[in-house]
Amino acid sequence: MKSRDEKSCLSRLLLKNILQRLFSTLLLLVTVSFFTFWLMRATPGNFFDSLRLNPQISQATVDHYEKLYHLKDPLLVQYGHWIINILHGEWGYSLYYNVPVTHVLGSRLWNTFILSFASLVLTWGIGIPLGILGALYRNKWCDRLLSILSFAAFSTPGFFLAVLVLYAASRWGGLPLGGMHSPNYDDMNLFDKIKDTLLHLIIPATVLSLSSMASLQRIMRGNMLGVLRQQYILAARAKGLPENIVIYRHALRNAFNPLVTLLGYEFAALLSGAALIEIVCSWPGLGSLLLTAVRSKDVFLVMSSTLLASVLLIIGNWLADILLTWVDPRIRYDRKI
Repeated sequence: MKSRDEKSCLSRLLLKNILQRLFSTLLLLVTVSFFTFWLMRATPGNFFDSLRLNPQISQATVDHYEKLYHLKDPLLVQYGHWIINILHGEWGYSLYYNVPVTHVLGSRLWNTFILSFASLVLTWGIGIPLGILGALYRNKWCDRLLSILSFAAFSTPGFFLAVLVLYAASRWGGLPLGGMHSPNYDDMNLFDKIKDTLLHLIIPATVLSLSSMASLQRIMRGNMLGVLRQQYILAARAKGLPENIVIYRHALRNAFNPLVTLLGYEFAALLSGAALIEIVCSWPGLGSLLLTAVRSKDVFLVMSSTLLASVLLIIGNWLADILLTWVDPRIRYDRKI
């Protein structure tokens, strides 16, 4: 049993760790948002430059909106107004779509979540078993085949692979070639709607997960090979334990621990990595939305999308820390992370 002084010391350390995390989180969000705001301001022109060429829109109207959104104010003044609006729960107004930013993000966030979640399930559900298989049959034909496929997935750009898969699907005719729903989606029942969405999800989710799957398979194989050489694995086998228990109860858990930290990066990387795949596969997600916002100089939509991606990265890192603590009993929050 821990004494009262020890518990009090652990509580202070925990509170200090939480405060440090909160401070670093706020510093990261401010840095990323300001740097994004500066880049949008540093590039020439703004959204209203295209409106000046429209003879149906007067110069007074353009000047009014530039003053309304503080586009002629200094950089720090513009950024300060944006920060104040964010603190009041106002994410700004999308100039390109002519609706509040929250409406645009809300309609696309669920679509990207579906694609990212499906890709994450495929990556970890297939990459981990393939890595274990490659370690158990090292230098055998299956391990060599997995190595060839992994290097092929590494070297092939995702958008090019998406084009190849779409071409193969057009010749085969068994899968939808783009979009998220069929034209008659609204007339379907619930079961047919789910089936239709899953069919449209197969190509973009598979293409998006191939590169991550190959990387995860190689990392898992290397970790597993390192763990299988440890003394406690030899001792477990010397005791006569079944091979399944040695592999999946003793070796797998320790080989899996380093991979948990990758979850934080996978959680946010899928948001940015899906942009080209969404464009090629016509998937209406946040990636293609961000590209449209950058091209149209829709500064408030770009800022909100970047802030959302930063929040996802932070949540992913926190999730990885929690999972690593749960998976590895040697890690405790009474230590400085």
